[in-house]
Amino acid sequence: MNILLLGSGGREHTLAWKITQSPRCDQLYVAPGNAGTGSIAENIAVDIMDFEALKESVKTYNIDFVIVGPEAPLVEGIVDYFQNDPELRTIPVLGPDRMASQLEGSKSYAKSFMKRHNIPTAGYIEVTAENLDQGVRFMAGLQPPYVLKADGLAAGKGVLIIEDLDEAVRELKLMVDGKFGSASQKVVIEEFLDGIEFSVFALTDGKNYILLPEAKDYKRIGEGDTGLNTGGMGSVSPVSFFQGDFKKKVIQKIVAPTIEGIHQDSLHYTGFVFFGLIKVQGEPHVIEYNCRMGDPETQSVLCRIEDDLVDVFYQAACQSLEAQSLSFNPETACTVVTVSDGYPGAYQKGKVIEGLEDVADHVFHAGTRHSEGGVLTNGGRVLAVTAMDEIPARAMEKAREAAGKIQYEGVYFRNDIGQDLLELSEE
Repeated sequence: MNILLLGSGGREHTLAWKITQSPRCDQLYVAPGNAGTGSIAENIAVDIMDFEALKESVKTYNIDFVIVGPEAPLVEGIVDYFQNDPELRTIPVLGPDRMASQLEGSKSYAKSFMKRHNIPTAGYIEVTAENLDQGVRFMAGLQPPYVLKADGLAAGKGVLIIEDLDEAVRELKLMVDGKFGSASQKVVIEEFLDGIEFSVFALTDGKNYILLPEAKDYKRIGEGDTGLNTGGMGSVSPVSFFQGDFKKKVIQKIVAPTIEGIHQDSLHYTGFVFFGLIKVQGEPHVIEYNCRMGDPETQSVLCRIEDDLVDVFYQAACQSLEAQSLSFNPETACTVVTVSDGYPGAYQKGKVIEGLEDVADHVFHAGTRHSEGGVLTNGGRVLAVTAMDEIPARAMEKAREAAGKIQYEGVYFRNDIGQDLLELSEE
């Protein structure tokens, strides 16, 4: 079949790498793609938020199946667009519709979903300009730090964790006043949960599901989890403590009730459910849902899956996911992300990337583009290097060494990805 994959990041290059291994894939098109996807598939220069242009591409390239990578087109209703168009409605799309995507697109929607289905999460209150005083009183009754979340999508920048109450109150007022545009006209204030974060992923057809490998990602720009939040500086899979009784708790208290809740609420949800979780004193809680795979978690997760994923992706999109389990490589996969100088703040593009041919491990492109001068940087997060080994420490060392072979002006990456999991294993 001819498959169209939407997106341009490291997640999409990794998905493309896996999809093109399938005998069911005759031709893969990626819109708009990057230098990495362009080396294994055909990139299409089209804006994925321009649904009319996507329709024309689907018709031009005789697309049989669409896979949506990022969250923005899902939240804006790309699935609904296909369902409501007579020329497109027979083409399966892997992704939830607009309403179901609110599990990521609206923090308050996700919180009410969890409350309705008895899924453990932090205590919270929803605040707008109308009940600002109530929000301030709620924060005053909490122990610091204070967690403020813009209700809508804010490009990964809408979550603030603040130690000082006065500063938190000032930020709350700025947020409801439009600091993050319409995304923060409503703010969710949460109690702070102290524990270790990790991510679990499921593929669902809205009723049945298959668990994918779990992962742990690293959001802060600086080593030791310091500095500003980013889109992700690296990831590791598997997560050493996600096993035994604790894994059973996650499935019984969170994963299964979430999928059942989706079914009970009659949501049209096909595709990935990303569970952003935290382990607090031996108990799992949900921090957030995402309606797509994470980046750079996808790089570590998909490198461990040994099966043909096009089959299960298609089954999920057609709401006919069969009861089955996937085969996982037991080795540890470690992903290290190289970024542009200045990221997550202002940065320059167009820097020549050298050393790619020296890396024997997986190199997945995120912010890159082809030019006559070679491969150039084209984003804040540029490349993700994934290495594997049966010994976790060695996988992490391989990933660091491979990242070190890549050169461009201002290249930076963290050297401590996965170190905390090694320390946990030693305790």
